[in-house]
Amino acid sequence: MAFNNTITITGNVTREPELRFTPAGAALCEFGVAWNLRKQNGDDEAMFFNVTCWRSLAENVAESIDKGDRVIVTGRLNWRSWETDAGEKRQVVDIQAEEVGPSLQWASADVTRNERTDSGPSSDQGAPSNASNFPTDEEPF
Repeated sequence: MAFNNTITITGNVTREPELRFTPAGAALCEFGVAWNLRKQNGDDEAMFFNVTCWRSLAENVAESIDKGDRVIVTGRLNWRSWETDAGEKRQVVDIQAEEVGPSLQWASADVTRNERTDSGPSSDQGAPSNASNFPTDEEPF
């Protein structure tokens, strides 16, 4: 049985995206997103999420998104737990982003397509292993 934990949220970026690289060289970008839950009595309650992006998405987010921008994030929920040095148990749920884009509700955006590089079958572009059979100016379907 398959389990689908896909989530899509729209909210404002709460902190500048931070781009880092793993020891193996993979790009990792983390930022925060907040959105307001409007209650029936008219009050708002802010919800905060940590978002993690990997590889080319991480690099594009770090270059394109700033604190305060309104974004749409689609990804999967990721739950982690650990114990602090003081012995306290901690838990966090964050979003492992698959897609991040600007919300065009109250803004416009200019999209610049990055040049594709063929890194072979292990590429994070989602290209099939026979990607070299596709023209380099078009993404495979």
